[in-house]
This record gives sequence, C-alpha cells and structure tokens, in this order.
Amino acid sequence: MSPVPVVEAIPSGIVSLADHEQHARGRLDDNAWAYFAGGAGDEITMRANRAAWDGIRLSTRVLRRLTGGHTRVQLLGRTLAHPVLLAPIAFQCMAHRDGEIATAYAAAIQGAGLVLSSQASIAMEQVAHAVLGEATRGPLWFQLYFQHDRGFTRSLVERAERAGYEALVVTVDAPSSGARDRERRAAFRLPAGISAVNLEGLPAAQPVALEAHQSRMFDGLLASAPSWDDIAWLRSISRLPVILKGIMHPQDAQLAMEAGAAAVIASNHGGRTLDTMPATAVVLPRIRAAVGADYPILVDGGIRRGTDVLKAIALGANAVLVGRPYVFGLANAGAMGVSHVLRLLRDELEISMALCGCATLAEVNADTLFG
Repeated sequence: MSPVPVVEAIPSGIVSLADHEQHARGRLDDNAWAYFAGGAGDEITMRANRAAWDGIRLSTRVLRRLTGGHTRVQLLGRTLAHPVLLAPIAFQCMAHRDGEIATAYAAAIQGAGLVLSSQASIAMEQVAHAVLGEATRGPLWFQLYFQHDRGFTRSLVERAERAGYEALVVTVDAPSSGARDRERRAAFRLPAGISAVNLEGLPAAQPVALEAHQSRMFDGLLASAPSWDDIAWLRSISRLPVILKGIMHPQDAQLAMEAGAAAVIASNHGGRTLDTMPATAVVLPRIRAAVGADYPILVDGGIRRGTDVLKAIALGANAVLVGRPYVFGLANAGAMGVSHVLRLLRDELEISMALCGCATLAEVNADTLFG
C-alpha cells in the first residue's frame, strides 16, 4: 500500500502558475532545475509555445444565460470533470520526496487525468494502486517509449494492463534526445536513489559494429527506433487504446488515424527535442482540419492559464495537458501544490468561459477567438 502524502501548505503569495514556477526555483537545486525547466538548444520553441497562447485574443459575449454551466468533456468514452490532464514527466522524486504518488493523489482529488511516465521514479503498480479506487479520479494512462528490446516493451505493456491503466500514450517524437544545453551546463545526473524503476531489468543494448562511413546516430542509435509498423504491432498485442504523443504535422495525424490510434496529442515535447519547431497552438488548427471534427486531439506546450485552455478548445482540441507547472507545484508543496495548480487552471477556465458567454465547452469554437 502506497503511503498517503503528507499535507503541506501552499507558500504564501502563490496565486498563479507563474508564481509556482518562480517559487520552485528556490526549492530545486541547479541539477533538478536544469532538467525540469530547460529546453533544447536556444529554447526558442519553448518560448514560442508560451508566446503563441499569449498572442491569441478572446472575444467576449454578454447578457447570456449561463446557469447550469460546467467544464465537463467527453474523451475516449469517459466523462471528464474538466479538460486538463497531467502530462508524463520523468523522475518526479527529484522535485519532491513523494514524487509520482503525490501527483497521482492530486490528480485524483481534482478529477484530472494522469499520464504516468515510463521513466517514473515510482513503480507504475504503486501509482495505480494508490488512486484506482478514487471515485473522483480522471483517466489513468501509461506513457510508453519503445525500448530496444521488443520483449521488454511487451512486458511494460502487460504490466500496465494488469495494473489498471486505461490507455497507452506512445511518445513518438523523441527517437533521440534533444541537445539540452541547460542540462549539459549543469552536468545533469540523477541523484542517488532515483532511477527509472519501471525500466529495471531492461537488457543492455547490443553494440552495433559500424563501418567508418556510418553514423553513430542513424546507423547506431536509430537502428531500433520505432516506425508505423511498431504501432501496428503494439495494437496487436494490447487491448488498450493507443494514443500517439508528439504529432506536429497534419499528414502524421492522418497516418495516426489510419493506423488505428485512438487519439493524438499535438506536442513538441515542451521544446525539449527539436528547437525552432513551431508552437503547438500554431499547428493545432491544421491538425484538426486534417482529421475532421470528431477525432480526439489533445495538446500541450506552454499552457499556463485557464484562458490558454479555453483557446486550445476553440482551436480544435478536446483537452490539454500540462507538464512543468505541476512539477513546480509538486516542488513547492507536494500533493497540495499539484492540486493547487490544477484548481487554479480549472477556476480560471470557468471565469474565462463565463466572460466569453460560454456555459459549456461545446459552445466554445472559433467565434470565441477574436480576429
């Protein structure tokens, strides 16, 4: 049985997600801060994500009847209390001793969906056991990276099914890590006692003998990178719906739909892989146009306000994921910090809906945006 996290107070003066980030800088050492807060290269894409939401304007409507309004949304056969889920983030015990357990409790209390990282610092079974019985919880999904050992990948999938996870979120945009300058400057390393516990027992990759003209990247590291065939294989071995995270091109969204993916997540990995990619807010409408009105799309990257959530829905998303903000909340006050981040987003979403004259998310559309 997983221990219940200790209740901690929210530090005074924190009233926004930006406040959580600023306060967390004093809670996290340089090593953890470089990992959680940094992006790839010059962090152009990371900044662009935030700037894109800021650049979108909302259109207000007045004197509308809003009694009975709510933030509920239908997603993959479930009714969610609100359209905010927690994105997969690895090694959360670097931010707080309760790590992913605290995050899971907070998500369950606030009715938010949770995507557990395959590189979590607490075992997937412990996290699931802690919250599956919570009546208010949102969806519990497991994020999957294809491993170089196909049998080990299969065992991860089987463990997730047995533990009670409801979907597999396959991260498809990171066949290699980005060039993360902040981490390199900080000489990032995992602290003692923290590891990707779900990957324990993964056999070591066999070295590839390369010719002088061959590339260590293309002929070495990427030799075991997944392809569309691997998505078909994954669907053949699991009863769980498969969601593809990291879709940034309309044609890839169409291919995902044709491959039987239950949904896609428009994501540039929070700016942590390829720098100078466009912001997710920019590509989201193009992806929606490519797959039609009914196919589920989620989006992440730079969501910091309830107004951002509303804008994402207006641009064609069914729901959003947040990443860094909840880790900053975790660093500040454990489960209470994560819960506070989620509550702020939901409250701000309701305020935004009311001021735009939208009683439900079904009423949010392109007309909710100005211009």
